[in-house]
Amino acid sequence: MYCTNQKKWQVMNNNLKVERAIQNMTQARLAEIIGVSRQTINAMELNKYVPSTVLALKISKVFDKSVNEIFFLDKGD
Repeated sequence: MYCTNQKKWQVMNNNLKVERAIQNMTQARLAEIIGVSRQTINAMELNKYVPSTVLALKISKVFDKSVNEIFFLDKGD
């Protein structure tokens, strides 16, 4: 049975691109530091990929910020 009141898929937003710009860091360099591909960083920045908890923690460590300062939900979520 199809339920019509289901929420549509939620997206986690981020300010990864801003944080990289502040540090003058390329996608490739961030990817190298945390052990993923540059394409993974690109997909995260485009909100097409939600990182695992471990990956989010690694990214927050690189930028010396909390996970919540880098990743966030829309105001309505």
